[in-house]
Amino acid sequence: MNRIKEVRKEKGISQTWLAKKLDKSYNTINEYARNVSQPSIEDLYRNEVHEHLNKKIDL
Repeated sequence: MNRIKEVRKEKGISQTWLAKKLDKSYNTINEYARNVSQPSIEDLYRNEVHEHLNKKIDL
């Protein structure tokens, strides 16, 4: 399981909610969850994924 999916489930955050907050499509978030694609580092910071998931990003 990828970390975004793991933390999203731990926090009770739906894919739909996260997609809206990040201005991404549901399909994009679903691809992240299935490890079909991964967000770029720029997307992680620009869209503040870490803040929505309340997690620090370690590079």
